[in-house]
Amino acid sequence: MHAETLRLGHIVYSNCFPVHARLLARPEPGDPLLVEGIPSRLNELLAQGEIDVAPCSSIEYAWHAERYRILPDLVIGSRGAVRSILLLSRRAPEELHGRTVALPTASATSVVLLKILLRLRWDAAARFVWFDQAREDPFAGGADAALFIGDVALRSDLFPSLSVRLDLGEEWWEHTGLPFAFAVWQAGSGSPGALARLHALLVASRAYFAAHRAELAERYAASFGFPAARLVRYWSDLAFELDPPMVKGLETFYQLAAEVGEIPRAPGLRWSL
Repeated sequence: MHAETLRLGHIVYSNCFPVHARLLARPEPGDPLLVEGIPSRLNELLAQGEIDVAPCSSIEYAWHAERYRILPDLVIGSRGAVRSILLLSRRAPEELHGRTVALPTASATSVVLLKILLRLRWDAAARFVWFDQAREDPFAGGADAALFIGDVALRSDLFPSLSVRLDLGEEWWEHTGLPFAFAVWQAGSGSPGALARLHALLVASRAYFAAHRAELAERYAASFGFPAARLVRYWSDLAFELDPPMVKGLETFYQLAAEVGEIPRAPGLRWSL
């Protein structure tokens, strides 16, 4: 009998690469089928049953907790500054009350995180509009501030004239004292045995990345559009282990998302193993 082949979503940003590194750099027979997409697209594919597992936006689990199980010990998160989730603004965040803030269509979790910080940290009730960060200039459309995520946010030439540049990972850390989980690996389908095998494979892939970080940065720097040294620094700022403090940060995020009305209630965490 052939082992079940799972369809695994892969975020096309560089922040997902470390956990999937071995699958990409040294694919082997029996690996899952990788399906690439931006975070919001992977959320859709998982909800539609087009993929079995994906590193989906943390808020996606809260929206559909009855459908999904979380693979333990795997996360894309930060313990402080993350560099790739930035609010750029013409004015201080406390002055955004009643102002227009542009939100990227590519994001889900970071959008909710920003709404939490605006309400509970900066006491600002803003007006929100959506934009495509790959194609549109939100400031040309009249926005007072805009959220950028992923590799776009890492660009050094991203609106350099704007002096207010807030790292939401750092702002969350200062507000709560907790790490932040931007994405967790969520299973919508797959047998217990197949999910256990995938989990072991991903943990091993993460270890492969840790052992080959510098050479992988050299190999993939051009495809991500950054110098290798900068890519290594960015990866070093991220956290990939869903340890107890990170779980506490995730639970707190859900509690505050419920407090500001983004979800009906904070969900309990259901695990795949």
